[in-house]
Amino acid sequence: MERTFELHTSQQMQAIVERADHVWKTDWKKRGIAERKIIMSKAADLLRRDRETHARLIATEMGKALSDALEEIDITADILSFYAEGAEKILAPTHLEVRKGHAKIINQPLGIIYCIEPWNFPYYQLARVAGPNLMAGNVVITKHAPSVPQCALAFEKLFHDAGAPVGVYTNIFLDNDQFAELIKDFRIRGVALTGSERAGQTVAAEAGAGVPQ
Repeated sequence: MERTFELHTSQQMQAIVERADHVWKTDWKKRGIAERKIIMSKAADLLRRDRETHARLIATEMGKALSDALEEIDITADILSFYAEGAEKILAPTHLEVRKGHAKIINQPLGIIYCIEPWNFPYYQLARVAGPNLMAGNVVITKHAPSVPQCALAFEKLFHDAGAPVGVYTNIFLDNDQFAELIKDFRIRGVALTGSERAGQTVAAEAGAGVPQ
């Protein structure tokens, strides 16, 4: 059965960014690690519960054998569980040895992280960004590969079903011009990319152009 997935308009893109920025400022960054852990753990549990459904999406959209797709789903769930269980230790302040006084490194959330990911591991690639960033108190907007839209939407739904506020994790469908425009938005505080050297050069150039003079 053929399906069509429309690109978001520029107006919709701005609304998505505004929503993500608002939920980060007013809600997500203020939650403790224990609260975030509940949602991340629930997302992992839902993924394990419906592993075959998610694996079939992978097999349908990018042609991976079902056995390999099931393995990817299991690894993805384990990644989410790893960050849910380990975030408190990972994010704990690090005390530094100094000659005088006291010093420590404190981890604080940045804001919106924009994630650009490829088709080859459509769940795993998302989990490696979403897991650590959501547990750290950031929110994520993802532009996934255009060949795996159902995987992209299913992964987004995981967090909604797990109880995350709308805007904490959002999938977005964009063309290349919109992709560049979004990188330059001052509310985007970081970009995660898995791709070619050329793609990396493009992202770095667009991100650099958005740095205030």
